[in-house]
Amino acid sequence: MPICLVYGGAKNMSNFLSLSDFVDLSRIFQKDKFSDLNAFHYLGKSLTNWLNKLLDEFGVSENPMILGEVSPHSFISGRVYVAEGATVEPTAFITGPCYIGPGAEIRHGAYIRGNVYIGKDAVVGHTTEVKGAVFFDAAKAAHFAYVGDSILGRHVNLGAGTKLANLKLKSDEVSFRDPKTDTLTPSGLRKFGAILGDDAQTGCNSVLSPGTLVLPKTGVFPCVHFRGTLRTGFAK
Repeated sequence: MPICLVYGGAKNMSNFLSLSDFVDLSRIFQKDKFSDLNAFHYLGKSLTNWLNKLLDEFGVSENPMILGEVSPHSFISGRVYVAEGATVEPTAFITGPCYIGPGAEIRHGAYIRGNVYIGKDAVVGHTTEVKGAVFFDAAKAAHFAYVGDSILGRHVNLGAGTKLANLKLKSDEVSFRDPKTDTLTPSGLRKFGAILGDDAQTGCNSVLSPGTLVLPKTGVFPCVHFRGTLRTGFAK
C-alpha cells in the first residue's frame, strides 16, 4: 500500500527533483512504499512524516520492535523497527524514528540519530553517523562516514571517511544544480546533503558539499571535495 505524504520539507513546493533519475524504483525492496517521485519528499520534515506512517503500518509503538539479531550491548530507543534478518552489533546507538530492513547491518559503533530508513542489505558501519537519510538496497557507508539529510541509491558505496555535508557555513538555504536544466535552484531546505544515484561511489576521505547530486554509475575520487552535479565519469 503506498504511503501518502504530507509535504513538510522544502518550503517551495514547485521544486521538483525526480527520485527516479537517481534510483531504479522498479527494483527496490518495498517499492510500493516509494510512490512519490519527488526526491524532496524523502528529505527534511517530509521524511519524518513518511517514516512515521511506515512505522504505523508495521505496528511500531513508542518503543522499538525488534525481530532481527540485536546485541544486548547496543542502545536502541524510540520508534525503531529492526526487521527479521537484520543485525545490530555491540555499541551501536539508534534512536527513532528509524526503519532497518532485512539483511541490513548496523555495525559496531554506528550512530543513527533518527529519521533514517535503512533498506534491504544496506550497511551502516563502524563510527558512521547517519541522520535524516535514506539508504536504498545494499547502499553502504561502512567506515567512518557522515551521512546527513541525504539519499543513497541502490548499491552506492561510500569509501572510508566520506562526509556528506548537510549545512552551509552561513546556515542559509541550500541550492542545487538541476541535472536537466543546469540551473541553480533553491531547495527550500536549510539542511540538505547529497543524493547519490544507483551504483555511485566515493573514494576514501572525499567530501561532498551541501546540495550535491551524483548521478548513477558516477563517482568521486579519494580526497576530493566536490560540489554541484556530477552527470558522467568521476570527479577528481
